[in-house]
Amino acid sequence: QVQLVESGGGLVQSGGSLRLSCAASGRSVSSYNMGWFRQAPGKEREFVASISVTNAKDYADFVKGRFTISRDNAKNTVYLQMDSLKPEDTAVYYCAAGESVRLLNRNYGDYWGKGTLVTVSI
Repeated sequence: QVQLVESGGGLVQSGGSLRLSCAASGRSVSSYNMGWFRQAPGKEREFVASISVTNAKDYADFVKGRFTISRDNAKNTVYLQMDSLKPEDTAVYYCAAGESVRLLNRNYGDYWGKGTLVTVSI
């Protein structure tokens, strides 16, 4: 199995940027489809972005043009670069690994991190 640890969250003003990191151990991120998800208080978890084992990328409509997902196999880390942040982006962001990119894009992952909090002020 693979263990995932997110970092990089924090408080940022609207319009600012953050880069989230998902450090993996136990297995290589190159062996998995990887995704980012988020959950705001009182709301269900939602898909944000994914990168497949073949490096195909998918994004939720609300982050297209603002967020970029990438992987660095040498560092065994997946990143989410977040630009032009909005208050509605405030949520706990989770990293996940999955055997199936189709399932991952439907909110089903095989392995999950514990999350990192992103707060965007007005």
